[in-house]
Amino acid sequence: MRNIRATVSRHQVGGAGRPVCLCDPPEHGYKTPHPSDIGVVTATTASVDTTWNHTYPKDTEYQDMTKWRSALNSGLVIPACPLALRPDGTWSQQHQQTLLKYYLAAGAGGVAIAVHTTQFSIRDPQHALFQPVLKLTAEVLDEFAAPDFVRVAGICGDTNQATQEASIAADLGYHCGLLNLSALKNESEDTQIEHCRKVSQVLPVFGFYLQPAVGGCLLGFNFWKRFCELENVVAIKIAAFNRYQTWDVVRAVIESGRDDIVLYTGNDDNIINDLLTPFRYQGTTRRIVGGLLGQWAVWTKAAVHMLQEIHKAVQQPQLPAEWLTRNMELTDANAVIFDAANDFHGCIPGINEILRRQGLLPSARCLDAGEILSPGQAEELDRIQAAYPHLTDDDFVQSHLNEWLASSDAQTA
Repeated sequence: MRNIRATVSRHQVGGAGRPVCLCDPPEHGYKTPHPSDIGVVTATTASVDTTWNHTYPKDTEYQDMTKWRSALNSGLVIPACPLALRPDGTWSQQHQQTLLKYYLAAGAGGVAIAVHTTQFSIRDPQHALFQPVLKLTAEVLDEFAAPDFVRVAGICGDTNQATQEASIAADLGYHCGLLNLSALKNESEDTQIEHCRKVSQVLPVFGFYLQPAVGGCLLGFNFWKRFCELENVVAIKIAAFNRYQTWDVVRAVIESGRDDIVLYTGNDDNIINDLLTPFRYQGTTRRIVGGLLGQWAVWTKAAVHMLQEIHKAVQQPQLPAEWLTRNMELTDANAVIFDAANDFHGCIPGINEILRRQGLLPSARCLDAGEILSPGQAEELDRIQAAYPHLTDDDFVQSHLNEWLASSDAQTA
């Protein structure tokens, strides 16, 4: 281990008192300052010069960490990546790579893999795809992604399994783990917190409030308050699909005083409202700055553009009422894709079907061959695509699909 000494200088300050990140990543095109940006100072002059000392195993590791943390804190589109399966259920590495290249080209700021959208059953012995999928994803990102592109690995299971998964992800260069507590739903809060603590010692943790309808468990305000006391927590994804439970998480973060924990929406039923709302409590205001979403696994280019618009809109003194309409349009589209009418049974097939229609996946197949679109869901997908063309990115995909497929085929061969 070597002592690192680095000097950082900034000469473009956006006005007196603006937070200036000392390790700004390359622009994603929609980066906005956020009070939880790490490595920040309050600047009142046109230049900042600072030094620090830090001990780390590699000369570049600390700088790389500050890059991805700064990007994460700025607010990103992070698609929850599906699994690319052929009609016979075998894994298509070519299409998996193609999908990742699509997300990169669309302007996503990160990707989450081995999560619900990827299908939790990749971990089952008969499939044994957890490590291969993480490895292939890491290889593609190593070659094509910028250093600040945020790499999130889904972490599941009891403490033994979860720490093993976190170790695999860390070895493959993932930045943080989206920690699913479904396996501990019947355990005490003390046990759940200790589980989180042990995983966070292996890999920085991205907290995850997953709605019970798709396997999650209820986690109250007190849990999240204690969760925020864990040092190696970097973010929380709120996917409770419930306003009361969403506020539990936000209030816990505010009361904790942890400005370095960034909030992401996973509430696919209320995406735009989450991103527009200033959550104010006891003199402190926090925002949900980005999304880690299954909804953003599709039509990603349009999602990036929308988040750009939102980041600009929240800087203005007033918001146009049109945003309320746009929120309901997106909610309608998500209800169909996620199959809300049938308790989300067609959720993953719905995502896969959109990508199949675009040519990004070879089929809508799931690992469980019985997990298919619900009756009438395909027709409803037709409806929302016709009703909301501004939510889609079909033209963008068609203009690049052959290029992505050909390059992925060459790599796979």
